[in-house]
Amino acid sequence: MPGRATAPSVVLGLALCLSGCAGLIGGKEPVSVGDASRPPLPGQGSFNVQKGRPGYVIGAPHGTTDSATDLIGFELARRTGFSAVVVTGEGSLDAQGRRYNVNRPTESVAGDPPRAEGETEAARRVYDGYGRSVAEAAQGPLRVYVEIHGNGHQDTAGRVEIATVGLTMEEAWRLKTLLELVRDAHLRGQPEAPKLEIFVEPVDTLRYSASASKSGGLLGRSERSLHIELPKSARTTYRDTYTAMLGDFLTQWADLQASTRGK
Repeated sequence: MPGRATAPSVVLGLALCLSGCAGLIGGKEPVSVGDASRPPLPGQGSFNVQKGRPGYVIGAPHGTTDSATDLIGFELARRTGFSAVVVTGEGSLDAQGRRYNVNRPTESVAGDPPRAEGETEAARRVYDGYGRSVAEAAQGPLRVYVEIHGNGHQDTAGRVEIATVGLTMEEAWRLKTLLELVRDAHLRGQPEAPKLEIFVEPVDTLRYSASASKSGGLLGRSERSLHIELPKSARTTYRDTYTAMLGDFLTQWADLQASTRGK
């Protein structure tokens, strides 16, 4: 892909100027074979854990109900060297479409506001199991946690939304700028692919701010967290393009985070 070869050098150059750092890109640690024999969710699916770079975890808590986020999660782990926890087969709990939220101890219908969620004993068991899997994948302190989600809302069909934990306004602006540059590099020579807007909190106002998971779920456990909401086009027709894009972005952004901690 023409854009892929140019993305790392072009984008990292600007990122280094913004951060005042140099020489940040290091080798990726290989991702181990996933463990598909994790304990099943109550009456539903399973946890799939892959161990990679300690402290850096990609999560796909709605791997099959948020269509294709399981595939994206595994592919991002391969591209970045991060660890991964992907939940598959959780499905719907009833005719109304209620599901375990997995990354927090509640049940709800996908897309419902946080006030409509209800905590149950079964949902708590699922959440506790997911938390243990993330801790296992992290292999120590959880430095960076990235969740991959999908939605089909018309209002967000033309953009990628990223809710954040642990980022200042300036850091969020740098993240947004970095991803926009990676996007533009990858889309060069691909006029058929949509140029999705990039919305990053707190620079932008989001539809999906992940408030429930921040206050009572996994997003609040990490030093820095990203909750990435992908529209349908980024998970279907143009999944390969946007997955490669996110892989480049996450690799560069995570190395920048590591460099600022002096590691």
